[in-house]
Amino acid sequence: MQITIGQKIRELRRRDGRTQETLADALGVTSQAVSRWEAGGSYPDMEIIPSIANYFGITIDELFGYECERTKKIDALVNEIQTMNKENNGVDVCIDRCLQLAREAMVEFPGNERIMLCLASVLYNTGYVRYGEHHLTDTEGYDVYDVERHKTYTEWQEAIKLYEKLLSSLGEGDLRHQAVRELVQLYVNTGCYEKAMTIADNAPSFNDCRELLRFNSCDGSKRSEILGDTLLKLVETCSSLMISGVMVNKSNMNENTAVQILQNAAAIYDLVYTDKNYGLYNGSLTRLYLYMSEHLWLDGNHDDAFAALDKALECAKAYEGFSGQTEMTLSAPLLRKVKINPKGYSDLHIASGLSEDWPWWCVPDCSKVKAEMQADPRWAEWVAKTRE
Repeated sequence: MQITIGQKIRELRRRDGRTQETLADALGVTSQAVSRWEAGGSYPDMEIIPSIANYFGITIDELFGYECERTKKIDALVNEIQTMNKENNGVDVCIDRCLQLAREAMVEFPGNERIMLCLASVLYNTGYVRYGEHHLTDTEGYDVYDVERHKTYTEWQEAIKLYEKLLSSLGEGDLRHQAVRELVQLYVNTGCYEKAMTIADNAPSFNDCRELLRFNSCDGSKRSEILGDTLLKLVETCSSLMISGVMVNKSNMNENTAVQILQNAAAIYDLVYTDKNYGLYNGSLTRLYLYMSEHLWLDGNHDDAFAALDKALECAKAYEGFSGQTEMTLSAPLLRKVKINPKGYSDLHIASGLSEDWPWWCVPDCSKVKAEMQADPRWAEWVAKTRE
């Protein structure tokens, strides 16, 4: 790499509105020396390099132009690791290679928070991919995590230590939010409920969340636009909570009630999407209808169960059509033509894998129901449609 320290000094001096004479006086050299540096006729002595960096408030690496190259490499590594990690969505596609890449990046850039978060997140995912998330039913009939089994996952224990280290240094922002979200889940998975609750108790209240604060930070057309974004996220959150309610109370809930709740979880989208154009949220509805089919079958509504599978396939194909676009406008009245950029989703194809993913959430074990549904001739017909 060609050293352009003179050019860098000139850029920094002009950035700060300093003259060559002012810089020379501060460093104890002549203005002619500074002029020669900037013209490329000579270089500063090594002894004075730290003083130049301190004068401009930058690192020595930045002074020599290395920081930009370092940042570019970190950006590339983070993007590659995150992309590979997403590929291992419940299935081991390349998790070993992904973990190796993240560890090598940590060796090359020790202490870098973005790389450390990448490694923690890959370890988080590795536990799920290699061993799975396991559940039990407690004495009151409620679903609980199999924490004793989860505690044996060395990947999760390592991830917890990395997340805890990150939270001691990360400032507010998306990186910290991701670390908090994933750490809380691992705390619960491994039975550290008090630690999880401590983090939760110190988080902002619902009324202070980013989405509502953004909505209250403007007016006019901008407020209308943000209203749409906020509504979409609230709808998905409400629907997810209703699904979780069925999962948590499954042993204490009759199937007819479970079906009604899941149907309401799907119907809540129509309160906003009056035109049925669900866009990117077709992905969430796909998973919901898969899960609903299990409960419909258990409730004895076998025809409705297969109708729900068809609805899941319809949403999956709509999702794929949406995700292949760079931008789409959703035009339901309350959304006021909200634009959503599905960047990061364009390579996802979920329709062909629906039969393997069914019912998406399987707490407790659903193998008996799946065997019964697979014995019905309509299952094979549905699977064939998913692969058309």
